[in-house]
Amino acid sequence: MKNAKSLLAFGVAAAMALAATGCGGSATSASSAAESTSSASQATEAESASAGSGTLNIMLETPVESLDPQLATDGTSFEVIADYTDGLMQMDADGAAVPACAESYEVSEDGTTYTFHIREDAVWSNGDPVTANDFVFAWQRAVDPANASEYSYMLSDIGQIVNAAEIIAGEKDVSELGVTAVDDKTLEVQLNVPVSYFLSLMYFPTYYPVNQAFFESCGDTFATSPETTLSNGAFVLTSYEPAATAFELVKNEDYYDADKVQLAGLNYQVIQDSQQALMSYQNGDLDTTLLNGEQVDQVKDDPEFTSVGAGYLWYISPNIKEVPELANLNLRLAMTFALDRDSICNDVLKDGCAPTYTAVPPEFAAGPDGSDFSADQTMFADACAYDPDKALEYYEAAKTELSQDTFTFDMVVDADDAPQKVAQVVKEQLETTLPGMTINLTIEPKKQRVEDMQNGNFQLALTRWGPDYADPMTYLGMWVTDNSNNYGFWSNADYDAIIAECTTGDLCTDPEGRWSALYDAEKIVMDEAVIFPLYTQCNAEMVSSAVSGIEFHPVALNRVYKNAVKAG
Repeated sequence: MKNAKSLLAFGVAAAMALAATGCGGSATSASSAAESTSSASQATEAESASAGSGTLNIMLETPVESLDPQLATDGTSFEVIADYTDGLMQMDADGAAVPACAESYEVSEDGTTYTFHIREDAVWSNGDPVTANDFVFAWQRAVDPANASEYSYMLSDIGQIVNAAEIIAGEKDVSELGVTAVDDKTLEVQLNVPVSYFLSLMYFPTYYPVNQAFFESCGDTFATSPETTLSNGAFVLTSYEPAATAFELVKNEDYYDADKVQLAGLNYQVIQDSQQALMSYQNGDLDTTLLNGEQVDQVKDDPEFTSVGAGYLWYISPNIKEVPELANLNLRLAMTFALDRDSICNDVLKDGCAPTYTAVPPEFAAGPDGSDFSADQTMFADACAYDPDKALEYYEAAKTELSQDTFTFDMVVDADDAPQKVAQVVKEQLETTLPGMTINLTIEPKKQRVEDMQNGNFQLALTRWGPDYADPMTYLGMWVTDNSNNYGFWSNADYDAIIAECTTGDLCTDPEGRWSALYDAEKIVMDEAVIFPLYTQCNAEMVSSAVSGIEFHPVALNRVYKNAVKAG
């Protein structure tokens, strides 16, 4: 992988940095959205032309699903929210947490109290100062059961903020959350136990601030238009509506770090057809675009081609609870041994992605000794590998146990180009290696696919998960009993106990012991074939030679544009 060394360096840098402190509206057509964006652009470009080096034209594969920082769940939405919002911390070029809205902080000796000091020059785009209460209000929204935030666990299970779990469970009021505005510019956070990666959580959008008075003035329309969003970050949203296929941001002249922002703005275009996207790039309408595998063959020698680690683990999730056949371990093992991951990466995707045989993907999480948690991709070879003979052995055992010779499963797949291609190959591999098995593909928009998985309305699903912070728990935490992202509804008491010990037990203060225990937990997931890992995503991209300074990260925020420059 082209960026393998830099991705691992990020994990090491993040670990070192953390150790020093103790991841509704109507849709519009492309043409109508483009017209509204064009008019907005004409109105703003003249004003902002002298403020930066030009407007960066960016391709998105999927529309933004939500701009509400406490309710958003997808990487596209996180990227755009982060364009115009700063949290207490932000990522530097190497992925380490550095001050943003918080100009400084202190940590208590026992690692359970963080005190953040908010910079005096941090302001919202309506002129209001950014205050400690903006964070208190936002974090209370995240854990309020009335909002049903899918990322509420980032404050409870992951962040270990005092009373977060009890509030989510409806046992305590949101006012009892362990976060206090000591004064307008001082925020105090109380944790149940030390959390080594806590600072890196602060650049994740669920932890971003919300101006309470502005939010209440918007009512149900909050974060659905430029008029119902506020910026305290590098850019300001100037055109947007839900499901828009084009929208725009311009430089925020009132941003505390405005002198470092060179771009005049960002112009996003949602293009789901990869050939159309490449043509738009070649015509000069885009400065950066994603490519599919066939296109990589065409442009791999172009100096503007790059392969960038995206961090996402793609895998197949079997619905273990609701589908009796998939509750059979031998059948699940047969399926995972039938998958040729090398072929998927090298013959289909061709973008530098890495075949993956672990529940935690490689090159994003560094341990106490600085090593990559998942560097050894053969550690679970007894449970996950490409081995057609072994697949048939497990298959025959499953057929005997289930007293049936044929199996038919529906697999939900995103409507995007790459997932559909991968799904076709997965279907072919399973049907060829396991005679009598039929896989029917159900193509759905990503939002519908996610809803179906959350509701248990699926049999198999081709899905992905990106790391929200630089620790294996960002993956392993998903398979705890009743976790909202435990799509297969798997449950194992021994697994739950290990994860609990790593999050709230004595292992919180024993880095080496915790690391070892996380491997024990991962082994249970792999031995039980809870998921069928496929590959760790790389994004094959074209980036104009006129553009520099885009920061690519495998964790939390895949692309950051604050320091980007566009020549000409």
